[in-house]
Amino acid sequence: MEEYGKILVFVMPAFLILIIIEKIYGHYKGEDTAPNMDSVSSVSSGMINSLKDVLGLSITLVSYDWIVSKIALFDLEATVFTYLIGFIAIDFYGYWSHRLSHQINFLWNKHAIHHSSEEFNLACALRQPVSSFVNLFTFLLIPAALLGVPSKVIAITLPIHLFLQFWYHTKHIKKIGFLENILVSPSHHRVHHAINPEYMDKNHSQIFIIWDKLFGTFQAELETVPPVFGITRPARTWNPIRINFQHLWLLITDAWRAENWKDKFTIWFKPTGWRPENFEEKYPVTKITNVYDFEKYGVKHSKKLMYWSLFQAIITLLLISYMYNSIAVIGLPNVFIYGAFIFLTVYSYTELMDTRKISVFWESIRFIFGIGLIFYFGDWFGMDQLFPFASYVVAGYLILSLIVTIYFVNSNFEKETMIVAQS
Repeated sequence: MEEYGKILVFVMPAFLILIIIEKIYGHYKGEDTAPNMDSVSSVSSGMINSLKDVLGLSITLVSYDWIVSKIALFDLEATVFTYLIGFIAIDFYGYWSHRLSHQINFLWNKHAIHHSSEEFNLACALRQPVSSFVNLFTFLLIPAALLGVPSKVIAITLPIHLFLQFWYHTKHIKKIGFLENILVSPSHHRVHHAINPEYMDKNHSQIFIIWDKLFGTFQAELETVPPVFGITRPARTWNPIRINFQHLWLLITDAWRAENWKDKFTIWFKPTGWRPENFEEKYPVTKITNVYDFEKYGVKHSKKLMYWSLFQAIITLLLISYMYNSIAVIGLPNVFIYGAFIFLTVYSYTELMDTRKISVFWESIRFIFGIGLIFYFGDWFGMDQLFPFASYVVAGYLILSLIVTIYFVNSNFEKETMIVAQS
């Protein structure tokens, strides 16, 4: 927990700097691919996903350690060669877990968040799931276990493998020459994120594109078919927590309403998007039928709300960075209480981004929770030891946040709204 948190203290600013550079470059080139509201939603998603991982809010049904102890044919040391084997094994594991997430209805729920942005930029790489509370895919690491790759090698290599998938989420890098035949490139991954019929469910590889070519899921980006991004059942929200559970809720309601008991059971294992017969007519959901003719979500919004949302994301990043850097000081179980406050924070300000009037309720709950924590602990989780009067600053921020939320809700969002295209 503590070690991973400290790694993220360095990784998060690096990612943020690259996101800002992409934004500036897009303005310079006259092709801004990172609208602010979309980017705030993406960064917010990344924060709550990292929080879930740091707090260990998931379980593995069958651990890699156990598999190694039962089937390892060799006893490898943690050498450079072993790390290379582990990396390739993780990439194989990543391809199949990724592909299955696209092909099986209940597995899509944990992956839909990553595809939910209707843009394609570095920030959308941060849209990672909080809904994956159970790791089902450890068995895909059997090749590494057979070779006896130590568990510590897998534990170190997994986050490196994940971080290396960040760079290719961009429209500004075109094709990369002969490396297109070896590595997953931005061009390959644009195809993967596209909802064009020609591109759907292609290019599942994560580092080495060889897996798609080997297993028949490769598709090159076509000059005549510009990729259109998103999901065919659009999320229509900036709230990453809502997005994480939208598909699951649809599956639950469809299973409940299904009259056929076979449908109630098989709906979970059917191909992604499958619904019982006639459900599209009886219980319609918003669906994109023409990928070249639909209105993106949130292109009309208040400039004031946009700037406020950016401010909220920055403050939350600072709060979460303090948490990751001070896990030992905060201690257990207080770190989980802090985590709950961050989850509530993201939920509250992204509800406001969606112009939902109920956001004032969530902000009131957050205000009471936050002020209550300061009174209970005497300061903000030990922050006063580093920054005098830090608790007063946090309290002032909570008061300001509640006042501004009430202002937006009472000012009537529609009067505040103006077209701010791609900003």
